[in-house]
Amino acid sequence: PMTPPIIGITTYNYKPTGNFYSPAGYTQAVQSAGGIPILLPPVQSDPTVILNQVDGLIFTGGGDIDPDLYNGSPHPTIYGTDPERDQAELALAKLALAKHKPVLGICRGLEVLMVASGGDLVSHLPDEFGEDILHREEMLKPSQHTVRIYADSQLSGIMGKEELTVVSWHHQTVRTLPQGWQVVAKAADGLIEALEHKQHPFAIALQWHPELSLPDSRHFAIFQALIQAASFDQDELNPKSFHLQTTGWGCG
Repeated sequence: PMTPPIIGITTYNYKPTGNFYSPAGYTQAVQSAGGIPILLPPVQSDPTVILNQVDGLIFTGGGDIDPDLYNGSPHPTIYGTDPERDQAELALAKLALAKHKPVLGICRGLEVLMVASGGDLVSHLPDEFGEDILHREEMLKPSQHTVRIYADSQLSGIMGKEELTVVSWHHQTVRTLPQGWQVVAKAADGLIEALEHKQHPFAIALQWHPELSLPDSRHFAIFQALIQAASFDQDELNPKSFHLQTTGWGCG
């Protein structure tokens, strides 16, 4: 039998208590999809060593990225910045993309992948997109809204539906699309909700939280796809020939 792939999951650095932690949904999703989850604290380690030990990565949600890292503007709503986490995750993301390691970015994780690729962010999206669609109710409360996935995308092949309801919990988003990435989903207000890398076998970034909708098979499928991608020898993959072989969904 194939050895289950090891998936590294980035963690929060909760300084008031001195703990590293991760919401349970990420770990539950990886384990249920057939992977072995391990938590990666935001310490300054050689990212090459980490990549040699894992088969795939999830860049998780959390506080905001320091605007200085993408030449952004300060805003009073920016919260939870963590220089150690920013530095560790950006270094890991840059190398993972360069080495074609399967990666899934979720919420802040999307923003990490965008900044690591040379993009920048909108510091507070209501200032530019308004509040007809709430992407979070308040700082500690998520919201729900629909997104439309582009029909010809890898993500559409995985999730199997062009429109679905998502759990949203963010106030920042990508502004400038980095080279190599393409938009594959948007909300009705035009906000970018998902991206894929065009030259990478499996690099997908979601602005919403699929780990908060695991009973819905369409959201769970994104974790199954990550496990499938992480089960292959990355040297044998290329973005144009990669196909997932499971019942009901696939990439192509």
